[in-house]
Amino acid sequence: MARLWCYFFFTTLLFQQLRFCICWGKQEQVPTPPLPVLPLPTYSQLKWQQREIIMFLHFGVNTFSDREWGTGHENPAIFNPTRLNTTQWATVAAEAGISLMILTAKHHDGFCLWPSKYTQHSVISSPWQGGKGDVVQEFVNAATAQGIDVGIYLSPWDRHDSRYGHDLLYNEYYLAQLQELLNKYENVREIWFDGAKDPKTQNVSYYFQDWFSMVKELQSSINIFSDAGPDVRWVGDEKGSAGYTCWSTINRTSLSIGSPDITQYINTGDPKGTDWLPAECDVSIRTGWFWHKSESPKKLSDLLDIYYSSVGRNCVLLLNVPPNTTGLISDIDAHRLKEFRSAINTIFNQNLAEGCYVKVSSQRGGNEGGFGPENMLDSDHLWSYWAPSEQGDEKDHWIEIWANDGTLRFNVIRIQEAIGLGQRIKRHEIYVDGQVIIQGTTVGYKRLHRLDGDVRARVVRIRIRESRGVPLVSSIGLHFDPFWHSKFTVT
Repeated sequence: MARLWCYFFFTTLLFQQLRFCICWGKQEQVPTPPLPVLPLPTYSQLKWQQREIIMFLHFGVNTFSDREWGTGHENPAIFNPTRLNTTQWATVAAEAGISLMILTAKHHDGFCLWPSKYTQHSVISSPWQGGKGDVVQEFVNAATAQGIDVGIYLSPWDRHDSRYGHDLLYNEYYLAQLQELLNKYENVREIWFDGAKDPKTQNVSYYFQDWFSMVKELQSSINIFSDAGPDVRWVGDEKGSAGYTCWSTINRTSLSIGSPDITQYINTGDPKGTDWLPAECDVSIRTGWFWHKSESPKKLSDLLDIYYSSVGRNCVLLLNVPPNTTGLISDIDAHRLKEFRSAINTIFNQNLAEGCYVKVSSQRGGNEGGFGPENMLDSDHLWSYWAPSEQGDEKDHWIEIWANDGTLRFNVIRIQEAIGLGQRIKRHEIYVDGQVIIQGTTVGYKRLHRLDGDVRARVVRIRIRESRGVPLVSSIGLHFDPFWHSKFTVT
């Protein structure tokens, strides 16, 4: 009996060791992820990119003077919103799926929406709430209550303060206000700088590097926006439109804030750029940035055009929605914004590719490698991705989407890269049943191709012609946009 027990014990032990060796051997063969292609985004930049649409709110004395640029000599008494309700602003934003709102704490006119201790040209001198109000604080409180992050715009150009034009004095004043804002209002996620200057004093200097250092010292997780970043760059126009080619990479040393010579460069980015500096597309829902009674919001079709030209070209859309003289976002603007969100949801909630057979040119590590085509149809658009094989001389990487039954009807094609490991795709083509219909360039976080007509097809092929390193595709989609009026039909 003892011999039998010993035989059983050692046989079991031997089997377990053999199984461990086999499993260990298999684990050794599991492929690792590909190396990143530098530069890479920070965590804050990745979170910013995923927002897709954020909101700007231009509000101040210009709202009451019916101007776009104030003179700096406005009487603070004109600022008197009778029904100001920042909770309404935040509710409108929440219903539109907005996760970040940026307020003009001070525009070029120099009027401050918070009670700054460095100037009387602020809400302190207005009749609103008897001079004891604080629009910025109410804005922060309302947004936070709705789970919305906040941002602040502080104009470098101040047409009211007499120190403007005297470099040292004015930069000390500006830095003091910047410090005041970031000490008083916590958890600011984006701060917005532009290079606007008085045309008569163009030789004035802004100490941007000092300002940026102060921002990061006070709130390290904040994203700083300017023509040259350091975290988010301007797209180069105020139309909400990025270049057809749009890289998140650029050389910051080639950028000068406020220079008109850089607009083309920042519109397209640079495939050889050493800095990760994605673009933000700013545009207003109305013609002007401040509310004017004579203006109306853009049509839904116009907003969708902007969406495809911004979010659909690897950017974040900063859409300005200005409160009116009562201190509310106008009902017509709120309705259009809600309509805009509803349209986006209608277009992209259904991915026709999910019901299809997806075939790829190759897979990193083979069929059991964990980098297969199924990763392009899951909900993780950052860290789950298809990776083709890097073995041999294979450079013809492609993805095919096959209809399981009949044909597919769509007019939008979506491609997304795993940008956490770098932006890679330089050039791609799209075929429908063997016919080339798109010759595209960059992809980035999201590329949307809206076709000229409704497509009915059995096979869609995405072919990656050129990339920086092996391409990593995190998501693909075929969608139908019912709001797009086709010029002709592709069959």
